[in-house]
Amino acid sequence: MNIGLYGAAVIVAIFLFWIKNSLYVIKEWERGVVLRLGKLMPHAKTGGVNFVFYPIDKLTRISLRLETMDVPPQDIITHDNVSVKVKRGLLLPGG
Repeated sequence: MNIGLYGAAVIVAIFLFWIKNSLYVIKEWERGVVLRLGKLMPHAKTGGVNFVFYPIDKLTRISLRLETMDVPPQDIITHDNVSVKVKRGLLLPGG
């Protein structure tokens, strides 16, 4: 009788582990991209609680927030050999 009880406990533990790995909470500013067996699913998961099949699907979170960073001033040469100075994100013609 104890073997049946231990077996049931193991099955419940495996089921709870599977549920824990299958539920994802995606924030409002994120989208979840689902890969099923390595192939992209057509629709992204939106914000909220989402369920995916753990061993088959993999969910990757993508942030939709804008990321800003400072760009140091630099000189570049375009494809048609025009020199351009880049300052604070603006393109200024160089001479």
